Amino acid sequence: MALAAKDAVGVLHPPAKGEPRIVSLVPSLTELLFALELGENLVGRTHYCIHPKAPLRDVPSLGGTKKIRMTRLLELAPTHVLMNVDENPKAMADAISEAGIEVIATHPLTPLDNLPLYRLLGGIFDRAHKAEALCDAFLEAHGKLEEAAKAWPKRNVLYLIWKDPWMTVARDTYISETLRLLHWQTIGQEGADRYPKIELSPTLLQEADIVLFSSEPYAFQAADLDAFRENFPEARARPILIDGEMTSWFGSHAIAGLDYLRGFAERLAREEEAQAPG
Repeated sequence: MALAAKDAVGVLHPPAKGEPRIVSLVPSLTELLFALELGENLVGRTHYCIHPKAPLRDVPSLGGTKKIRMTRLLELAPTHVLMNVDENPKAMADAISEAGIEVIATHPLTPLDNLPLYRLLGGIFDRAHKAEALCDAFLEAHGKLEEAAKAWPKRNVLYLIWKDPWMTVARDTYISETLRLLHWQTIGQEGADRYPKIELSPTLLQEADIVLFSSEPYAFQAADLDAFRENFPEARARPILIDGEMTSWFGSHAIAGLDYLRGFAERLAREEEAQAPG
């Protein structure tokens, strides 16, 4: 049963009528549509919408998350456009809304925000039963991670998303809140920027227990870890590559992300135990 639902900016959306024509301008939400069995209703996406790969080949791309071909969007005649407060500019959302298209705004900031996200789209598009199944799967993965994390120590984590300049994530981001489930606190943030530029100073590197090099938006590789060790020999922290999709993608991807992070932390604990003296 379709239900009216309020989005992240307080707009109340009535149940969709007939067969909705949906454009998603957020990669995580594109994947979520398929998990809700709404893939056949997807008529447009961004270049960065890559999951699930095969079904997306025939879905037109409108550009990136920051800039799209508005004329092409209008030609597709969508009834709804899915957007995100962090990933899409407000001016873009306003222009789409002014064209008479219903804009559904999302803004998950913590892992548990995925539950109302599932229910938001499930309610509007008559997929409430699928949304509840996703909620159950998420809560199961979340519970397993919380239970495992009881045995893990608190750590200071420097999470790098870019180089030249170096950039990290603020503590109020979805990434930081997700890492907090592992008892990992992100460091290096100053000021109000959500994705600040930073200097890898000796003080900061001494504070970090782990330096995580994310696979997105900058695709860090093993060579970057080697360069880090060579350029910052004073760092006591261990540099490690991490799958950025598993820490930053909300929606249905977040369920796999919780399982990935549990395995990631467990492997790290085993490796450290094996390397401990005695």
